[in-house]
Amino acid sequence: MLDKFENKNIEPNKIANQWLSKARVKPTKQRVKIAEYLVGNGKHKHITAEQLFDLCRAGDINVSLATVYNTLHCFCSAGLLSEVIVDANRKFFCTRVDDHPHFFWEDTGELTDAKIDNFQIKNLPQAPKGSKISKVDIIIRLSKEIE
Repeated sequence: MLDKFENKNIEPNKIANQWLSKARVKPTKQRVKIAEYLVGNGKHKHITAEQLFDLCRAGDINVSLATVYNTLHCFCSAGLLSEVIVDANRKFFCTRVDDHPHFFWEDTGELTDAKIDNFQIKNLPQAPKGSKISKVDIIIRLSKEIE
């Protein structure tokens, strides 16, 4: 969805409203402003709730951290975001919702998309009887090489 907006001169508010309407999410004032921070530039983003909360506080929207979390979970439920759980204490929200691997940069705490040119997942274990595999999350942890 965001690819069609990248490098175009479209107002962040318009992108945010279109993004919300495609998932039939009610565009409240707070949801639209949070959506602008997430997708207003037309590029994919990986962000924690705390990072988004800081952006909101620095910008022109006054929301609580609980509202940010509730809004992010609303967007996830609507299929607009995916959650990427890095560890027990860190969760990112990704605007790219297709299945794709991530790099987690341990030195900086940043999450980025990994290229999937030749990437393959083979020979997964069979799911237990009565269940099915719904998703496979791949997080590749990186650290700088010591010279």
